[in-house]
Amino acid sequence: MQICLRKKLKFILTLQLVLFAALGLQAQGLTIKGKVTGDGGESLPGVTILLKGTTTGTVTDVEGNYQLAVPNGNGTLIVSFIGYQNKEVAINNQAVINVALSSDTKTLQEVVVVGYGTQKKETLTGSVTAVKGEEVTKSPSLNVTNNLAGRLPGLTAVAASGEPGNDASRLRIRGLNSFGKSDPLIVVDGVPGRSLERIDPNTIENISVLKDASAAIYGAQAANGVILVTTKRGKVGKPTITASFNQGFGRPTRLPEMADAAGYATMLTEIDQYAGNPPRFSPDDIQKFRDGSDPWGHPNTDWFKEVLKPWSGQNQANVSVSGGSETMKYFVSLTSREQQGYYYNSGAKYNQYDLRSNVDGNITKNISFGVDLAGWMEDRNYPTRSAGSIFRMVMRGKPNLPAYWPDGTPGPDIEYGDNPVVVSTKATGYDRDKRYVANTNFKLNVNIPWVKGLSVSGNAAIDKNFRFQKTWQTPWYLYSWDGQTRDTNGQPVLIKGKKGFDSPALTERMEDDYRILLNGLIKYDRTFLTDHNVNLLVGIEKITGGLDRFDAYRRNFVSTALDQMFAGATDQYLTNGGSGSANARLNYFGRVNYNFKNKYLAEFVWRYQGSYIFEKATRFGFFPGVSLGYNISEEDFWKNNLSFINYFKLRASWGKTGWDEVYFNNVLQEYAFLSTYSLGAAGNAFVNNGGATLSPTLYETGVPNANTTWEKAIQRNVGIDAEFLNNHLVVTADYFDNLRSDILWRRSASIPTSTGMSLPPENIGKSGNRGFDFSVTYNNRTENELTYEVGINAGYAKNRIVFWDETPGRPEYQLTTGRPIPTDPYAPDNDLYYQAMGIFKDQAAVDAYPHWPGARPGDIIFKDVNEDGKIDANDRVRNNKSNIPRLTAGLTARLGYKGFDFSALIQSATGAVNYISTESGEIGNFLQSFYENRWTPDNINASGPRTFNRSNEYWVGNRNTYWLHKTDYIRLKNIELGYSLPQITQKWGIQKLRVYVNAFNLLTYSPDYKDFDPELSSGSGQGYPLQKIVNGGISVTF
Repeated sequence: MQICLRKKLKFILTLQLVLFAALGLQAQGLTIKGKVTGDGGESLPGVTILLKGTTTGTVTDVEGNYQLAVPNGNGTLIVSFIGYQNKEVAINNQAVINVALSSDTKTLQEVVVVGYGTQKKETLTGSVTAVKGEEVTKSPSLNVTNNLAGRLPGLTAVAASGEPGNDASRLRIRGLNSFGKSDPLIVVDGVPGRSLERIDPNTIENISVLKDASAAIYGAQAANGVILVTTKRGKVGKPTITASFNQGFGRPTRLPEMADAAGYATMLTEIDQYAGNPPRFSPDDIQKFRDGSDPWGHPNTDWFKEVLKPWSGQNQANVSVSGGSETMKYFVSLTSREQQGYYYNSGAKYNQYDLRSNVDGNITKNISFGVDLAGWMEDRNYPTRSAGSIFRMVMRGKPNLPAYWPDGTPGPDIEYGDNPVVVSTKATGYDRDKRYVANTNFKLNVNIPWVKGLSVSGNAAIDKNFRFQKTWQTPWYLYSWDGQTRDTNGQPVLIKGKKGFDSPALTERMEDDYRILLNGLIKYDRTFLTDHNVNLLVGIEKITGGLDRFDAYRRNFVSTALDQMFAGATDQYLTNGGSGSANARLNYFGRVNYNFKNKYLAEFVWRYQGSYIFEKATRFGFFPGVSLGYNISEEDFWKNNLSFINYFKLRASWGKTGWDEVYFNNVLQEYAFLSTYSLGAAGNAFVNNGGATLSPTLYETGVPNANTTWEKAIQRNVGIDAEFLNNHLVVTADYFDNLRSDILWRRSASIPTSTGMSLPPENIGKSGNRGFDFSVTYNNRTENELTYEVGINAGYAKNRIVFWDETPGRPEYQLTTGRPIPTDPYAPDNDLYYQAMGIFKDQAAVDAYPHWPGARPGDIIFKDVNEDGKIDANDRVRNNKSNIPRLTAGLTARLGYKGFDFSALIQSATGAVNYISTESGEIGNFLQSFYENRWTPDNINASGPRTFNRSNEYWVGNRNTYWLHKTDYIRLKNIELGYSLPQITQKWGIQKLRVYVNAFNLLTYSPDYKDFDPELSSGSGQGYPLQKIVNGGISVTF
């Protein structure tokens, strides 16, 4: 890896030197020097100084100083800096020009990205929140979705895995809104349906989230909200070259501590005792496990330490160039990313290579264009066993079995022919997944000169994705010992056993899909009679796409050295398969904005959308949204009496959105007839030249449901925007009430599942979701050059089932209607739990309370909920929480002092639960926390139950609240400290040189959930753990 890093660094530095040499010549003439300061005389680093009408410019160093060569003593300097008013200064042959900028703390003129355009924050009437791209890059995580948690109010990001390449977070806007799909729509540079997780964070300018009726302009794909991603574009000025490299090291955030061999043997002996069987381990055996005196016969294995490295590496290198003139601007970025897996001796890793080029130009005064080209290649390498399988083995790994024998030979088969120290390596082959993505976007805009404010534009976006997956499985060997046989030297004789297939097997899969978007927009933006501002947008959009799949499988290869399909046997173990699909949508949409004096605001958005998923007669739907705003702080009475509140706006919105990706049992319910045909076995005969030939039959597998239609969402929102203390304190708050209807679901009351029959799914489901979100931010700058910003944001959402035709006859406390959506809507009874009340200390306690038949001391007490004197299924109570948190929050802090910068993000989540269900006993190990807290005849006041074997005990085989844990947590999600070197670097032609260190998921506090990471939804530990990353880097700007 070090050789690879040296090569990357050498390439980056060489490229920097070449580019710098090409751009290093400056025009001869007057050289201007000076210093830029703020209101209080403090130095301002990073200020842009540009010679007006040219691309000649520079930026101030960390002490606020600059130096700029200009052709002559004439001209004007444009001085600009975020948070300050721009200033123009005439040169007038002055060699020294010091500039004092005035702060402009108002945020009202900020532009917010919305559907198919932008709006000023001052006139925005929808519930829209945004984060700048520079905030996203402060995290060393290579997946953008992981960097959003805690940064945007109302957006929940829950990580599902830390596996390289499969580490995306599940994004939810305002919680869970449906028992169908709840994924938001992703729009990248105006193109809906693109992916967010693999975008290079270095290229992101801004991320906006549409949370209310503002999303209605995206119609039947916007019911779950919309995330808008805007990538960076070039700015007028001389070419700016930025190169960066960072190296990080990751390890699991949290791994469970398992019982050691002595503790495990002790508990197996207790299982024997409870079952009335002879103990399988003697006290002498247990002592040998404990003291390590017999490593061959009494090993003590920590499977996590044997399989996982202490740290795994990752790195990222980026070079970007941006700049341009009034007629042509450009931004180009190249990035390489690499992330290693946790496993020892494994090829598990993820590589990605990115290219993005955004070019904007003016053909004439009224005609402009844009050309966006983006692409990346992903290369995933994994073991042939999935992460879930490997970690299942590790969790269940018995500590009294060896991972490796004392002589270094791999240990025995611990279950089903596998041993995780071997199957997690390249010894069993490989699973390689390559993906190639190309995104293009061509834009043309024409301003109509004879109609002021009128323009027309067109976009053509073509996306192409190709995927090739290859799984090569080879036999491997494990070694067992019978515990007795030894050679003449007294050494144990190991038996070599072949595992897996007798000969190699190869599976190949290919996917090739495309997507074409064409749209045309008409925009009209005018102000009438000074105070009446009107903005109109009308558009039409067509999206088409298709996907082809192919897969093949072969066995019985001659050699493990030849991993190609042609070398496999063709007489047996041969399969070929494939499929294809097509999709299309046709959309008409628009938006009307009106405001009077920027005081009274109104917006109407709409979309008339047609989707290929539904039958022709019901294919189109209309989705409107309306919002109103009142800038009450513009009223005279407010200015005269409440001037300390600099800005105050009331907002209200109502919208109807939809969702056309209607799933049932995780299958998209398309109407298309071709999707209901399948190829059967040979059986139909046809005649060819007088002979009969058998041909496979094509048959209809089902009749599509012509009545299937969209999910529909009514979204209601009220909110405020306010600014205090000379606009330094910014507050935004919203309350929402959403109702989802026509969710595709199957009736249960009409035909209960107990009959074994079922009806087809219908659009009958209804759910509701209510809550609030807010953000409060304070920023300021002191006279001694200290800048700081502190912010807090939070979002709360509580959903409920309004209707899904529930089977009647159950007790009220077991009904789902009116309660939150179950963790698994297709298995809602998994959320029914016996209520644990403690542990039976002794037989007297068992006799004194209703109990499960056969209950004994050390068992968990179940509450007799209905007080009928017995414990049965009617005593189960429905839990009101799922694994999605109800309340998420983030606390952010940023500091800057001279060349130093510091930022931190503390993220928290509450209101979620997880069920811990480890596979323990004869089948696998126990948690150490269980061992320490278990009931025994000598410890009858223990907080935990007695030792159990698999799910044989009623309190393990039946879901109960003892194993249900709150996953509330507070986490130091991100922290970064950087330093920009002083002016001396400018002597080397460097505008800015910054070094930094940062960390991700550094600290976690979860009082009721200590064995696993509280963010993971798996309570069994059978999944790839999340990552804690420490990282250091350098960034150089020329």
